Amino acid sequence: MQKILSLGLVIAMLASCSPAKKEEAPKKDISTMSEEEIQAYADELAHKFIIVDGHVDLPYRMEVKGFMLRKEVEDVSVETSGNFDFPKSRKGGLDAPFMSIYVPSSYNAGGAKEFADSLITMTLDVANVYDTLFAPANTPAEIQANFEKGLISLPLGMENGAPIEDDLANVKFFFDRGIRYITLTHSKDNQISDSSYDTTYTWNGVSPFGEQVIAEMNKHGIMVDISHVTDSAFYDALRISKAPVIASHSSCRYFTPGFHRNMSDQMVKDLAANGGVIHINFGSTFLSEESRDKFDMMDSVLTNYRAETGLSRRDSAYVAYAEKFAADNNVFADVPIVADHIDRVVELAGVDYVGFGSDFDGVGNSLPVGLKDVSMYPNIIAELLKRGYSEEDIEKICYKNTFRVWNEVIAKAKELQGS
Repeated sequence: MQKILSLGLVIAMLASCSPAKKEEAPKKDISTMSEEEIQAYADELAHKFIIVDGHVDLPYRMEVKGFMLRKEVEDVSVETSGNFDFPKSRKGGLDAPFMSIYVPSSYNAGGAKEFADSLITMTLDVANVYDTLFAPANTPAEIQANFEKGLISLPLGMENGAPIEDDLANVKFFFDRGIRYITLTHSKDNQISDSSYDTTYTWNGVSPFGEQVIAEMNKHGIMVDISHVTDSAFYDALRISKAPVIASHSSCRYFTPGFHRNMSDQMVKDLAANGGVIHINFGSTFLSEESRDKFDMMDSVLTNYRAETGLSRRDSAYVAYAEKFAADNNVFADVPIVADHIDRVVELAGVDYVGFGSDFDGVGNSLPVGLKDVSMYPNIIAELLKRGYSEEDIEKICYKNTFRVWNEVIAKAKELQGS
């Protein structure tokens, strides 16, 4: 009896010495919050969760500004006129923008590998020059580690497979350079795949060489990106790839009938069945048929204006006129329309298959009201909160869905390599 009492006493003492289980914070009731409180909550979540963006065009922005020729990098440690820089990223909670190594289709005929390699060098130099702010990242684990250190990760994706040229060894070359997804083609058919913007249909899908490229991407752990490809090429990629594929910056065709650059409802369902993720493009012409019509009208007006005045697109007077025309005619989409696309994917396939793929610095002056640069991610999170998305849902959209696919691609590569 004494032993039993002594044992009971010891257990009681140990229990009293054990740390109390941390109580979970009560879930917040959006219905009781003011607009300001919802926005503050959204900002909190934007900084609590890692935010991955599937497609940001800083590298080509720097190339257009001549930094590559000068072997320099743009100072993105300070506020810039572009959509992406460090101050804006910090304000918006952006932690891992995939830097798009965009290779225009004009390089399909030659010089693509050299051009892509130069863009990669320039982008990695951003992380080297501003190493207290940015860091390279080749895996989700590295992004997580950088996040914990307070660094913004700069993973790399290559937009257009033309730099592979006709040599499968270039797949490993670009993997070694840090490329972790390849968009099979861009605005023209290339040696790998047909493009949704091209009506030539050279291969009626993915080319025989493209099949080998996809297999090699699987082997090395490079995600297959089906943004920009034709519907036939999309289905070929699903059939060929042994790992899930992604759309790094596409939206839902349901809202833009006839715009084949976006994904049909069936494609979204099939992408999800394959385990992939569609990252929603923020460009207004990707989001709304109304915006597409208004941009077509504006393009016609501005073309006539340039012809009448002799001004170029870069002349300040022309830029001012174009901006005023756009504002006066309400050509831009808005945050709720972006959320509509996320809703559509969730309705079709579930919350595990959607993410952000803004195309910041890549779609010109066509970004939605309320999502004009990377400082504004809390606005889309606030809209999702208003629509009933939970913290768990938002965390998946911000990064967990992308991490899941990426880790599955890495795991498949190890399996194929026999390691």
